[in-house]
Amino acid sequence: MSASLLARVPVPVKLAAPLAVALLAAAACSSSGSSSTSNSTSPSAAAPAGSASSTVITTKTSSGGSFLTNSAGRAIYLFMADSSGKSACSGACAAAWPPVVATGQPTASGGAQSSDLSTITRSDGTKQVTYDGHPLYYFEGDTGPGTDKGQGLNGFGALWYLVAPSGSSITTAVTISGSGSAPAAPPSSGGGGGY
Repeated sequence: MSASLLARVPVPVKLAAPLAVALLAAAACSSSGSSSTSNSTSPSAAAPAGSASSTVITTKTSSGGSFLTNSAGRAIYLFMADSSGKSACSGACAAAWPPVVATGQPTASGGAQSSDLSTITRSDGTKQVTYDGHPLYYFEGDTGPGTDKGQGLNGFGALWYLVAPSGSSITTAVTISGSGSAPAAPPSSGGGGGY
């Protein structure tokens, strides 16, 4: 581009172009190749409506019993690869299974117990909600409240299960309103819940 042509470009356009390129690059890097769901399932957008300073963990009842959800009814999972209260899910894993994050102290409702709620600090500085020591996640493949497409999936090296109010994993098939039946994979070692 000649100097005279560049001189005719307005200053706001000159300043905005690098910013637009950076935003497009960031958006391209953060999208996952196998998912086509909306941005409403990203960790920051996944926070329940209402108070921006707290995350409410509550329960929903299904054919397999009660399980944890957010206040909007979105299913919450645990990852069997997590141990000692630490998340083993980052990068592409966290894009497919967004952590349940909180900017304040999480609160319990329904059958969830306040005493089982806590947070851990992830490597990016966000606070991930834990329940009975389990880091909690959403599933990118769930289309919204009333779906549990992540139940029993084996991905990123381990199984993913809904979380019972007791803190154990629900390893059976579950039917919730609007989702049909999701077969659960058999536990990788032994039976029962938890990790």
